[in-house]
Amino acid sequence: MSRLIVVSNRVAAPTGGKPQAGGLAVAVHAALKNRPGLWYGWSGRVAENPDQRPQLMERGGVSYAVTDLSSADYQEYYSGFANRVLWPILHYRVDLAEFSRLDLSGYMRVNEWFARQVSDILEPDDVVWVHDYHMMPLARFLRKRGHRNRMGFFLHIPLPPPEILHALPHHADVVGALTDFDLVGFQTPNDRDNFARYLQEAGGVGRMGNSQFDINGRRVQLGAFPVGIDTGTMMKAARRASASRFVRELKGSLGNAAMLVGVDRLDYSKGIAGRLDAYERFLAENPEWRGKVSYVQITPKSRSDIPEYMDMDRQVSEKVGHINGAWGDVSWTPIRYINQSYSRTALATIYRCARVGLVTPLRDGMNLVAKEYVASQDPNDPGVLILSRFAGAVRDLREGALVINPHETEGMAAAIRQALEMPLEERKARYIRMIRVLRSQDINAWAADFLEALEQPPARRSLTNNLRAMFM
Repeated sequence: MSRLIVVSNRVAAPTGGKPQAGGLAVAVHAALKNRPGLWYGWSGRVAENPDQRPQLMERGGVSYAVTDLSSADYQEYYSGFANRVLWPILHYRVDLAEFSRLDLSGYMRVNEWFARQVSDILEPDDVVWVHDYHMMPLARFLRKRGHRNRMGFFLHIPLPPPEILHALPHHADVVGALTDFDLVGFQTPNDRDNFARYLQEAGGVGRMGNSQFDINGRRVQLGAFPVGIDTGTMMKAARRASASRFVRELKGSLGNAAMLVGVDRLDYSKGIAGRLDAYERFLAENPEWRGKVSYVQITPKSRSDIPEYMDMDRQVSEKVGHINGAWGDVSWTPIRYINQSYSRTALATIYRCARVGLVTPLRDGMNLVAKEYVASQDPNDPGVLILSRFAGAVRDLREGALVINPHETEGMAAAIRQALEMPLEERKARYIRMIRVLRSQDINAWAADFLEALEQPPARRSLTNNLRAMFM
């Protein structure tokens, strides 16, 4: 079996003997579980003079290769272009993008640096799987170094339509560089189709319902591969923790109040401020629920050195303070706002205790919190998922979730009341429909499906060359 070389911005090498809990870490470990391979990427460290060769290590049967970044690389590639240009534009927020040629130069420089290090690792039969928006040009740099390996790319976040992508300066050098991969995967058919339209507008020739494109004499395949979770492990963790001391303390602190939960990284794409507005509207319109419900919002801070995130942190904190001051009393706090991370086991426990799960992003590639919330529920007394129509997870969970528009405060407030007052039998029926999907489309199936598509024999080379020079 050929080796699998996984490449991502951050490498979640286990620390203290335990693997990292992030969704990408679970996915990569699932992919590398039964085959030889290696995971390459940034160590997360900033060094004055990074080593020219990556540091190799072995943890839990998985090989890792990690590299440090210089301060300039971190500022330009990561904080600059990746998070202040690509992230907002790919989340449909062109208004928040702050482009500079210096940051674009840094993004390209670091991708070329990554390609040089990966090139030294690559063997002719290796299969390369690159993850996310930080690494869009990587295959182009590897191809320039002469590598003809099968290379796949998966975008974990949304891909907007061409009219938004065209707002990205030098988009052909970034988004257009994806055409050097053999397979480009997305979370949803909508994301895939947006990229197909982008290629069509550039003159690409689509085949097989636009799932393949002839580009510069080679064939590029597009696909939708919705990411799943480790459903069985999540269900077991929630079930085992249900009798734990942590659960007793959590339930004791709630008293008889029904619990709502939101778990989101602090980011403008998650719709946290709008969710708080909807909760306040719910309290205003339903006085009989005051004192009988408690909203727990778990929001680890991220990218705290970026001004937009500092402003958002202040905005959310002020909203929480306003709501607690306006509606709470000495015996009841409407919102518990927590800025720390929890282990996957602890989160499974919190999800299981929550009558309502609030997942209301303004735009999200998938949002695995929605799936984890469902998997953690007690089948005999499940909670209700309120889910944004703009989360990729809605495609898998729409038959059981209460689907809402996160821009409509009144609708979200009404959904909160509907969820809290939903009869047990309806809650069970909705849960059954969702858990069936999660069991059949878990993280192992996702990795297997993507790699199977990537490792198919290379398609017949096409002699067509109809794509304009913008992708040359």
